[in-house]
Amino acid sequence: MKNQVRICMIGSGRVGKNHSGIIRNNIPAAKIVALVDPIETARQETAAEYEIEEQYESLDQALERSKFDAVMITTPPSSHLPLAILAAENKKQIFLEKPMGLTMEECHQISDAVDRNHVILQLGFMRRFDPEFIHAYERIQGGEIGDPMMIKSNTHGPGLPAARWAQDLKTSNGMLSEVNSHDWDSVRWLMGANIERVYAEVANFKGASYNVTTENFYDNVLVNCKFENGGLGMISGICPCGYGYDARVEIVGTKGIMQIGTIEGEAIVVCNNRETGLIRPIVKTWPQRFAYGYINEISHFVQCVQNDQQPCVSMEDGKWAVAGVLAGTKSFFEKRPVYLNEIYSA
Repeated sequence: MKNQVRICMIGSGRVGKNHSGIIRNNIPAAKIVALVDPIETARQETAAEYEIEEQYESLDQALERSKFDAVMITTPPSSHLPLAILAAENKKQIFLEKPMGLTMEECHQISDAVDRNHVILQLGFMRRFDPEFIHAYERIQGGEIGDPMMIKSNTHGPGLPAARWAQDLKTSNGMLSEVNSHDWDSVRWLMGANIERVYAEVANFKGASYNVTTENFYDNVLVNCKFENGGLGMISGICPCGYGYDARVEIVGTKGIMQIGTIEGEAIVVCNNRETGLIRPIVKTWPQRFAYGYINEISHFVQCVQNDQQPCVSMEDGKWAVAGVLAGTKSFFEKRPVYLNEIYSA
């Protein structure tokens, strides 16, 4: 077996914990040797839970005192640019959670640093590694439903993100980024074409009841898309939706239709009285829905590090997703369709 990949995990929040657990339990070819987080209590809790020996307040400290091959960046998006550039300049391989950055300029700077230092960077688009999505993509490529004409993708999250930065457009780019980044990537991947233009509408139904007073906050969004190959698309985002975690895609082709995903969490149906009727468990959380996608994406990253090969999810994919978010935001602010070429090269 090739050498075990030593990883520095940056971030001890929900995603950092999810990835730490996966590496410890499912990826024998890798080991987390260091944990970075400026919040001491969160850092110590996560380190203890996942048996991570070395802890640091900053990546600078970890680079000075620890030996590792790669970093996994799971921190808020405002930190992605400095962390990714610092890692690249120190010749560390990079796994970067979505979104790639807050602006196209940040994305271009990250890309330039990665290319300049000859390291790899994989974006955390786990749907590309989910067995159902992979199978669907292969069947589309095989012509089973003909040429895709229309695609609809939704991500509805059960609860509002607790972190205040995630509720503020200035620090997160809003729900179009925090909730729907994966939809932007999925529709482009499955349609097989870049998005040409978008028109977005947003609404705020529950913000007041959650005591959210952030300017321009919204909890519902609907985006119409036109692709460069003539295809049509729609992205739906709701957070909080209240009922569970819901990520589904429908693709209509010239020969048929394909649906990916289901709202049911298990293939179990219970009926114990006439009043309640049939009871079906639902998907409750994103780690539950995409458990295998997360395992497979991290395994792919580790193999890329071991074999010095480029990941199948590229920085270009990350840039197009951010361009979609920014175009959608510009669209609902200016109340007009926005072409992505207005955004991408900015």
